[in-house]
Amino acid sequence: METVQNFIQGQISESHSQRFAPVFNPATGEQTRQVVLSSAAETAEAIAAADKAFPAWAKTSPLKRARVMFKFKALLEQNMDELARLISSEHGKVYSDAVGEVTRGLEVVEFACGIPHLQKGEHSANVGTGVDSHSLMQPLGVCAGITPFNFPAMVPMWMFPIALATGNTFVLKPSEKDPSLGLVLAELLKEAGLPDGVFNVVNGDKEAVDVLLTDPRVQAVSFVGSTPIAEYIYSTASAHGKRCQALGGAKNHCILMPDADLDMATSAIMGAAYGAAGERCMALSVVVAVGDETADQLIGKLKSQIDVMKVGPGVVEGPENDMGPVISSQHKDKICEYITSGVEQGASLVVDGRDIRIEGHENGFFVGPTLFDNVSPEMTIYQEEIFGPVLAIVRVPDYQTGLELINRHEYGNGTAIFTRDGETARQFSEDVLAGMVGINVPIPVPMAFHSFGGWKRSVFGPLNVHGNDGVRFYTRMKTVTSRWPASVRLEQHSSSFVMPTM
Repeated sequence: METVQNFIQGQISESHSQRFAPVFNPATGEQTRQVVLSSAAETAEAIAAADKAFPAWAKTSPLKRARVMFKFKALLEQNMDELARLISSEHGKVYSDAVGEVTRGLEVVEFACGIPHLQKGEHSANVGTGVDSHSLMQPLGVCAGITPFNFPAMVPMWMFPIALATGNTFVLKPSEKDPSLGLVLAELLKEAGLPDGVFNVVNGDKEAVDVLLTDPRVQAVSFVGSTPIAEYIYSTASAHGKRCQALGGAKNHCILMPDADLDMATSAIMGAAYGAAGERCMALSVVVAVGDETADQLIGKLKSQIDVMKVGPGVVEGPENDMGPVISSQHKDKICEYITSGVEQGASLVVDGRDIRIEGHENGFFVGPTLFDNVSPEMTIYQEEIFGPVLAIVRVPDYQTGLELINRHEYGNGTAIFTRDGETARQFSEDVLAGMVGINVPIPVPMAFHSFGGWKRSVFGPLNVHGNDGVRFYTRMKTVTSRWPASVRLEQHSSSFVMPTM
């Protein structure tokens, strides 16, 4: 059985841990390899390598660091097919979706290539007589990223390109469910010219995570995952004096207004709800339909599109499937339990995806697209993040009721509205309590030069990922105030004991 190891000090590091976790192909249900679950000592070894490499990398000019990112970008483009196939084989998403994931991560690398400009700081001449002031945006030290299974390429690349470009070193702890891509990214960074020890990969579980959260050499931790774990990550890291950004769960709603372009909205909702089998933190899981007629028309159109959806493995010969499997048998069972609870609590099950069978892949972890109508806020399928291909329709009489429904939910990651009315759209974008808003855009994920992050219990920490917030997160500001007198004659200067002013 092939074992996915660690990457420390510029090379594959064979673990001495006796603990392993299975890695599956979700489309077949077969174990394809195993991943080492590193010990605390091995995690500390990766941190030590990053700590040793930090002084020299921090002193490397931003231009040279950017050139490494440029080479890394080119290597990502050259190896796109291999990366996408690897993602599909371990996560299950369809090939084109995996290509899209790598592309969105690559866009952050492109942003990081501009670090000589982004890290310039500020300068003011003559803030006082003969006095100048300037600021430095300096790196923190060793940074860590703890990333989820649903985006094994994109989410790590939300983090480490900016961390490395700003002069930090990095330890990545990927998900143990699809860990192989982390090692490939490490090899590509080395090929791009990144010095040994600057980027390290530690595979593991809570034992490795806890070391990253408590080791005093780690200065900052970035995390994306579920809210309970995000709360733990944030509280533990903060208690140990670390800078932390922890992105948690979501229950993304959209409002469908009666004046919306229903055909366009239906297609957008389909992709946002069922793309990647719903395993996206920005998946659209609730449609708030204004008026019964709007809801009835939408359900009819959704059902007709669901009926022709192709579900199957992520990589196939011939026409591509629309949706692949979910990540594991345990997650499949959990999603099916949510569907059962929806039925038991009185929602109308329009399309049931629990009993789907894929010919030739009977042991795969497949859940079919599922659609509920007449969902109410007290139901579990409304309150909790399912993280699967389950879409809920909630009927409301008017726009204001729908807005209040969204704002009452504990999560505030992303949201959207479908309407032709500019006044309604503008009012929604100002009044809705969510961090990312789409106007006729179902998955409003910001581009790399903006920042990604939600509100309420969808995020912990003051700064979001990538964009300018990412640069601020991985640097700390130092302000220098300087005076250079023409000559120094001590007898001309008397001591002053009052607050200095300019």
